[in-house]
Amino acid sequence: MNDSLPSRYACLALCLVFTLASIPFLIQHSWLWPFTLVTALLSLVGLNDLRQSHHAVRRNYPILGNIRYLIETIRPEIRQYLIEGDDDKLPFSRAQRSLVYARAKNESAEKAFGTLNDVYKPGFEFISHSMLPVPQADPASFRIRIGGPQCTQPYSASIFNISAMSFGALSANAIAALNKGARLGRFAHDTGEGSISPYHREHGGDLIWEIGSGYFGCRTEDGRFDPERFAEQARDGQVKMIEIKLSQGAKPGHGGILPGHKVSAEIAATRGVREGQDCVSPAAHSAFRTPLELLQFVARLRELSGGKPVGFKFCLGHPWEFMGIAKAMLATGITPDFIVVDGKEGGTGAAPREFSDNMGMPLRDGLMFVHNTLVGLNLRERVRIGAAGKIVSAFDIASVLAIGADWVNSARGFMFAIGCIQSQSCHTNKCPTGVATQDPLRQRALVVPEKAERVASFHRNTLHALAEMLAAAGLDHPSELKPKHLARRISPSEISLFSQLHAFLKPGELLSGSIDNAFYARMWRMARGDSFAPQMGEVEGVPAANVARHKETAPA
Repeated sequence: MNDSLPSRYACLALCLVFTLASIPFLIQHSWLWPFTLVTALLSLVGLNDLRQSHHAVRRNYPILGNIRYLIETIRPEIRQYLIEGDDDKLPFSRAQRSLVYARAKNESAEKAFGTLNDVYKPGFEFISHSMLPVPQADPASFRIRIGGPQCTQPYSASIFNISAMSFGALSANAIAALNKGARLGRFAHDTGEGSISPYHREHGGDLIWEIGSGYFGCRTEDGRFDPERFAEQARDGQVKMIEIKLSQGAKPGHGGILPGHKVSAEIAATRGVREGQDCVSPAAHSAFRTPLELLQFVARLRELSGGKPVGFKFCLGHPWEFMGIAKAMLATGITPDFIVVDGKEGGTGAAPREFSDNMGMPLRDGLMFVHNTLVGLNLRERVRIGAAGKIVSAFDIASVLAIGADWVNSARGFMFAIGCIQSQSCHTNKCPTGVATQDPLRQRALVVPEKAERVASFHRNTLHALAEMLAAAGLDHPSELKPKHLARRISPSEISLFSQLHAFLKPGELLSGSIDNAFYARMWRMARGDSFAPQMGEVEGVPAANVARHKETAPA
């Protein structure tokens, strides 16, 4: 745009002149009517642009300035459909989405003419194959038993399940389709912290009931934990496991609010809150404040549920805090039946930009820390580990199983399976496919029976692909995957196995007192079983004597 005064207002001036000049001729020349109406409307737009005070561009460039805002509103769609490359992960690439869509629809996901990946680029990863492949195993056998020695109702879980997504965040039809798909495929559906809705119950799929800091579905009037309401729901046969949510990958330590205008009668009844009032999820739990109290809460929920597996989900933050929980396990003898490690790369809804981008630990790093800690304390056999964070393909599953996970959860993968197109409008209530909206007209587009079949197909075909990869590697079951089976290119001329790249503790190493890894040794010294705060003498790895001296010499 030219900054001179005449050109900035030229479009508005031309519209006004044409409109005024054409009025006398409208009766005799009817063909002028459409043009006059258009220029009249544009003139009104331009005059309003001059009058309004919110947008400087529109005041300086009446009519023309609106083009900027029009293009800005459709920029994501233009980028996604016309500009985005097949491997641009924003946050999931077109190739990843196409893979899920194909498997959900039982279409071929094969790739012709070779890989598009640059296999000589640092960061490229692959599974090494065997000179003696084995017969392909039945993917239906890819299950694990979850339930430690203190659990009386263990659960046989698929190694691939639906991650936590609440009714309220997702539509009723989306929840119903996911749960019916889980029943068809014999895998588990995590409720998310929004509790168990009628749409979770409708089709009878296995449920993992997530208990968040708002205690939805088992809360008192003032928002505290209600043991009687919990026991009533937890003992239902459809609920297979109980998961305490400490934090989530997208916004660890943040909490959240579902605004009152979104709290419908159905959501209010499901969560145990009042219709039309803000539904608050505090950042921290009120039922416990220390690692010891957390484990006591785990034991209490296990008893109230009738002996079902109870564990917790979190995104790793301060490493000494998890080691504090581990120390409390040793002190009390109480162990969770499972731990789900959520990576910062996860997230299905909206979160503050700084939290999404700069808070929390990525999945693989958090997973290896949790796995190593339990191995170093000889507790790994008692506690199963789940992993969640941007998992959609068989290789994604294999890559985390190899470094310590027993099973994986996927949220956005199953959202793609029921029709999500990654419009990134989850928080607007205007989801174009009816997945993440409470608008009854929008969610009508999501047909439950058809989408449920796609959920089951995506699960089945992904595990079939995993079975093919395992057979090529000479393995019969996902539990046989180890760090030595995966490799990463670390330079144009060097490849390393995961077993060489990452530090793995030996069984009982933390108990022995002679820890080879300096980082784990320091975190272990900082950890406290009676508090999430670090040991004062080990803060930042500074010896206690130095801390005292720094305090003495610090200015007032």
